Amino acid sequence: MKTPLCEKFGIDYPIFGFTPSAEVAAAISRAGGLGVLGCVRFNEAEELDEVLEWMHENTDGKPFGVDVVMPAKIPTEGSKVDLDTMIPPEHRAFVERTLDDLGVPPLPDGGDRVNTGVLGWLHSVARSHVDIAMEHKRKYGQIKLIANALGSPPQDVIDLAHENGVAVAALAGAKEHALHHVDAGVDIVIAQGYEGGGHTGEVTSMILWPELVDAVGDHPVLAAGGVGSGRQIAAAIALGAQGVWMGTYWLTAAEYRLGAHGDGPTTVQQALLAATSRDTVRRRIYSGKPARLLKTAWTDAWDAPGAPDALPMPLQNLLVGEAHARISASDDPKVVAMPAGQIVGRCNSITPVQELIDDLVAEYKVAVQRMNSTLE
Repeated sequence: MKTPLCEKFGIDYPIFGFTPSAEVAAAISRAGGLGVLGCVRFNEAEELDEVLEWMHENTDGKPFGVDVVMPAKIPTEGSKVDLDTMIPPEHRAFVERTLDDLGVPPLPDGGDRVNTGVLGWLHSVARSHVDIAMEHKRKYGQIKLIANALGSPPQDVIDLAHENGVAVAALAGAKEHALHHVDAGVDIVIAQGYEGGGHTGEVTSMILWPELVDAVGDHPVLAAGGVGSGRQIAAAIALGAQGVWMGTYWLTAAEYRLGAHGDGPTTVQQALLAATSRDTVRRRIYSGKPARLLKTAWTDAWDAPGAPDALPMPLQNLLVGEAHARISASDDPKVVAMPAGQIVGRCNSITPVQELIDDLVAEYKVAVQRMNSTLE
């Protein structure tokens, strides 16, 4: 399983694994892929700095990447207090009423109600994430990629990354998005199909992947959205991609302990293990932009008659930030707020990352051999 991106990044397999878990990201890199740490949950630059230090100590010198959430156009962004005043009271009342109806308890006494992972969605905080990542690149050299979940990053961010020898990737859900990325200087286009978890467009992967490959020519494309097996990696490469970008696949990794309250699967993992490929919905309620989420009692409440419309980003993040923290602290798998793609139906066991990657590589080889057998 070798493509030009393997040589470019010094990795064994063109498997790019996005995850909010440092433990999972480090394990992906150690196993021969490129672990990409999601940074949006870090409200303070100091938090990210500490985690990146841990990554350097636990990746055996292997490369890894970071993922930020940053719109290309710099928004007019006041303080959090100013933004809070823009949230309608009826939206706050709905959230509180819904949490009560679902039996979600308040945060424990002493719980940090401000530090609920929402400030990372703000442009200013995302820029601090970029600055910290570049500092670590200059110090250790392991950070090889910065990816942006909201299209092309601002031009100065692209230039800063290139000055530090860091490649830039950006997600695209349509041909025009991909062409804009290339024109902006983005190095890798991530073709995110409709099936994917988190922010996603409206075109399915089977249609989108070859369309974007054809549109950008020799520019490398990573296939994303619904990838959870070696057969699907083989299909992605057959369609012209140079590798895959996978997110949901790692949520049931044994190393994933984000929000864990003890031994065994986390509450979120319990929900994922029970889900089928039909148990996701695409809604704006997570961030204000369309995102595919696990279908739960929380998403059902927002679909019920009388529920308010989602607010635009970043107001929706600020509205539901504490609610997400309360849900994460609870122990009810039927009430979780978690991005997940349709491939969740294949997430049926808690499995170490090394085994997950070994399975992908083994199945890829079988798929390629099967395809080769069709040639005369």
